[in-house]
Amino acid sequence: MDLPPEVRELSMKINQKYFALRDALGQPAPYFAFVANLAATDGGAAIIAGNERVLRARLSDARHFWDLDLKTALDLLLPRLEKITFHAKIGTQRARVDRIAARAARIANLLGADAKQAEWAGLLCKADLVTGMVGEFPELQGVMGGYYAEKNPRGWDGALVGAAIRTHYQPKGPADEVPSAPVSVSLALADKLDTLAEFFRIGEKPSGSGDPYALRRAALGVIRIILENDLRLNLKPLLGNDELFDFIIERLRVKLRGEGQRFDVLDAVLAAGADDDLVRVMKRVAALGEMLSSEDGKNLLAAYKRAANILKIEDAKDGPHLATLIAGSLSSPEESNFRDMLASLQQDTKHHLAAENYALVVAELAKLRGTVDAFFEKVTINDQMPELRRNRLQLLAAFRDTVHQIADFSRIEG
Repeated sequence: MDLPPEVRELSMKINQKYFALRDALGQPAPYFAFVANLAATDGGAAIIAGNERVLRARLSDARHFWDLDLKTALDLLLPRLEKITFHAKIGTQRARVDRIAARAARIANLLGADAKQAEWAGLLCKADLVTGMVGEFPELQGVMGGYYAEKNPRGWDGALVGAAIRTHYQPKGPADEVPSAPVSVSLALADKLDTLAEFFRIGEKPSGSGDPYALRRAALGVIRIILENDLRLNLKPLLGNDELFDFIIERLRVKLRGEGQRFDVLDAVLAAGADDDLVRVMKRVAALGEMLSSEDGKNLLAAYKRAANILKIEDAKDGPHLATLIAGSLSSPEESNFRDMLASLQQDTKHHLAAENYALVVAELAKLRGTVDAFFEKVTINDQMPELRRNRLQLLAAFRDTVHQIADFSRIEG
């Protein structure tokens, strides 16, 4: 039972089609189960003995690979990666791990993690591809590298680097947990970002339903690792181009749609200004989405769209009408109230946005609802007097631009 549990379980499942059992705590148990489609006269004793004998032989083979692999440290296997081509247009696995190591160290520095250990993890993360165990069980790549790095460290922290290598392929699917330790996060992100960047560089991008290199899964993995670990990272410098950032945002839209959330709010927030910090973007999305679900939010959205439509029509006539808050007395209290509230809101919005207090930003914005309703009800926008008409259109433009500090409401459905 001193073999890694993943080896034992995979040998049972793949080679013998057995059920690998676990104890009450969820830990691997020294038992297995199988199904036989015959009634044994000895209560199954001979069948059990035969299957135990076969499994012992399988585990003995695995033990041979385990002992043999442990004789060679992972860093000594790196030259053999030069003989493995990752992709004809991208290069070898050796060149790949050099890139991943550099990316992992860069990300670790941004996260305040141990950059040297992250670099080691990146350098060693594919070394297990040339081990005997992974040759026998390809499903264990990464997992075995983690064990070998932990068991036989040569200049690196076995625990940190081993854990990072073991989890760097995660998440493989929606049910998988994401890495959470800083060095592990750095490596997992570096591996996925390298895959995305290199395949985009050579023009191998997903199209339609085709995604032979699982780039959509890699992008979703990046999103989940960042959001679930609340990582404050600016993505664009790590990606190198806007096209790849747009691809990741599209996967975020798909993720939100699949979760039943409003992806149009995401579009509205992104349209308000470039932001490649996904955590900050999603905080704004959450705050705005909550406001729009309220009665004040729905009415404010309707008022914005009414103002935007009026400006579109009038700007075509003699525009553009630029946002201006006219000082002094105005012709009606509704105009004065609207102007004064916008002036206050513009200053408060800048302050709250800088402090990332998005809940307060949208709460203040929602307070405009009554003032805007009164303005539209009591004030004639297209007054016969040109000066009054111009002032009121400029006031509407100020309202539109104030909203745009938070989100482009024209992108929101409803």
